[in-house]
Amino acid sequence: MHGPCRLPYSLLENDKEIDKGYLLSARDLCGLEYIPELIRAGVKSFKIEGRMKSPTYIATVTRIYRKYIDLAMSKKPYEIEAIDKKHLLQVFNRGQSSCGHLDNKPNMNLVCKEKPNNMGLFLGKVEKYTKNRYITVKLKETLVVGDTIALENETGIYTISELMQNGKNIPRGNPGDTVEIGRMRGYINLGDKIYKMTSKQLSAMSNVSLKVENKKTYLNCKVTVKKNQNIKINITSGDNNPIYKKLNITTTLDEQPIDAKNQPLTKERISIQINKTTNTPYEFKNIKIDLDDNMFLPKISSLNELRRLALKEVEQYAINNMQRKCDTEKIHKIFGMLDKKIKNIKGTKKRCKDDYEISLMLNVLNLEYDYSKLKNVDKLYIPLKYFTLKKYQPILETLAQKNNIYICLPTIIKSNYRNIIYNNVAKSIEKYHIKGFVLSNISNIIFLEDLKGIEKFDLVANYTFNIFNHISVEEVKKMGLNTFTISPELNIRSISELCASTTNLKKELIVYGRIPVLNMNYCVLGEATKCYPDCKAKCNTTNKYYLQDRMKAKFPLIPDNVQAVTTVYNYKNLSISPLDTDIDVARIDILYENIEEINKIIANLK
Repeated sequence: MHGPCRLPYSLLENDKEIDKGYLLSARDLCGLEYIPELIRAGVKSFKIEGRMKSPTYIATVTRIYRKYIDLAMSKKPYEIEAIDKKHLLQVFNRGQSSCGHLDNKPNMNLVCKEKPNNMGLFLGKVEKYTKNRYITVKLKETLVVGDTIALENETGIYTISELMQNGKNIPRGNPGDTVEIGRMRGYINLGDKIYKMTSKQLSAMSNVSLKVENKKTYLNCKVTVKKNQNIKINITSGDNNPIYKKLNITTTLDEQPIDAKNQPLTKERISIQINKTTNTPYEFKNIKIDLDDNMFLPKISSLNELRRLALKEVEQYAINNMQRKCDTEKIHKIFGMLDKKIKNIKGTKKRCKDDYEISLMLNVLNLEYDYSKLKNVDKLYIPLKYFTLKKYQPILETLAQKNNIYICLPTIIKSNYRNIIYNNVAKSIEKYHIKGFVLSNISNIIFLEDLKGIEKFDLVANYTFNIFNHISVEEVKKMGLNTFTISPELNIRSISELCASTTNLKKELIVYGRIPVLNMNYCVLGEATKCYPDCKAKCNTTNKYYLQDRMKAKFPLIPDNVQAVTTVYNYKNLSISPLDTDIDVARIDILYENIEEINKIIANLK
C-alpha cells in the first residue's frame, strides 16, 4: 500500500478522537508458509513488490522465495529456516510482518500504526550513554562494524565505525554480548530502543547475487567458417519458450578466414568466443561448428562481433513477438463512427430532465428516518448487510411498499460468511420483492449463479467494474448484465464518447455523492475499540466515523461488522450535471443526508 496509506490519520467518532497513527499502513506481507498451498491451488507466478526498495531488498527477497518455491516443488519436507525469515525482516519490515489475507482467519495484525516505514530489527536498549559518546547495549542481534543502526528518538541512521567490549575494539558482537558503540551523538536517553537497520554481511551477499545472471534463454547455433566465405551464424531456439519457438536467424559478417601460417583456428576456440554471453539474457545450449581445415581469422574479435550482432537480432525478434497486435483499420472505423455520434450529440439541444431514471444508493440506513417520505425514486439500491440485520426489517418493508428494491452486493464476500449471506439474499427476494442486484465484481455473478430464475432480475454493473470504453461494455453484456455504471474517473468528454458508442445496455452515471476511495478487508474501528473477539457493533449505532488527515480533511468511514470490512469514502461530494450526457439512469449516492436533503437533491434532477 502506498501514497495516502502511508500518512497519519485520526479516527473520529463523531467529533471525538478515539485513535490515531498510521491507521492504513499495512505490515509487510510474508507468504513463505503458504507457498506449497498456493502452488497446489494453481498459482503460476509470484509477484514481489519492490517499488522504491533497495537492490539488497530485491536480491534477498528473490533469493529466499526462489529457494522455497523450489523446495515446495521438490519431494523434500517443507521447513522454513529461521535465518531466512530474519534476513527478510532485516532488509525491510514495518512492525515485523503479517500473512495479509492469505489465511482464512481474520487478520488482527494487518496494520502497523506506529510507523509507516522500515523499522529494522530490535537490537536492544540504551543501558548507558557517556559524555564521550559511547552507548552501552546488550545485543539481541548480531552487530558488525559497517552495520547501520537507528534510535527511536532520532531521525538519522548511524553507521557502526567503532565497536568495543571490555575496553577492546572488536569487529563483531553476538546476541547476549554487552558492547559499547562509539562515536554516537544526538538526542539519546537511557532506555531508548535501538534498531539494526542494515546488515553489512547481508548487503555483501546480495551484491554477489546481483552480479550473477541466473535466468537465461537457451539457444542453439551453427557457426560456419569456410574458405572464401563470409563467416556466419545460424541461431534457433534451444528450449520450449513460446516467444522463440519459430526462431531461425542467420547473421553474416563481412569477414573471411585466410590460410593459417602457424596456428590454425580450432573448434574449441570458436566455441569459447561464441559462448561469451554473460551480459546477455541468452546462453547457447548446443554449438555446432562447420570449420574448414587450416583456417585463420585475422581478427579473432570478429567472432565476438558476429555473436553480438546475431543476439541483437534475436532480441529484436523476441520484442516483435511480444508486441500486441491490433486491427488498425477496425480501430479507425470505430473512432470515425464515434466522432460523428459525438458531433451529433454536441449539436443537439440539452436533453429533458425527465429523459432519465433516478436511482438512489442508500449506503447508510438511519433507524430514526421516516423513509416513507422518499419521493420520485425509480430504483433503490441498498447494501446487502442491511438485509442480514433484523432491526432494519421495518425500514426495508417500508421502502419495499412503493420502491423497486435492488440488493447491492459488496466488493468483498468472505468465504466463512458466504452461506449466511446467501441465505439472507434468498429470503429477501420474496420478502421485499427484489427487482435486481447491483454487482461489484465478476465474483458476484458467480455468487448469484445458484439463484433460480436469476435471468429475470435486472443486473447492474457497479462503477467498480471500471467500465470506461465500449470493449468493457461488450464484456459486461456477455455476462448477462442489463445496466452498467460509468467509471467516475472519466471526464465529461469521455463519458459522452462512451454513451455515443453504446446503445444496447442502459447507461448509469453517479451524478451526486461520495465515491469510496478504499475497501479494506479489515475493521479499522474494531482495532481502535479493541472489540475483538466480541464485537460491540458500534458501527450499527447512529455514530458517525471519520478518518481525518493532517490537512483536517474528514473521510467518512463505514464499518461492516457482518464481515469486518471497512469502506472509506472521499471527503468531497461528487456533483455532475447529467444534462450534457446521453445517460439512461442518473444515480445519487447517499451517506448521511436526511430525507429532506435527499428529496431536494432528487428534485433538482427530476
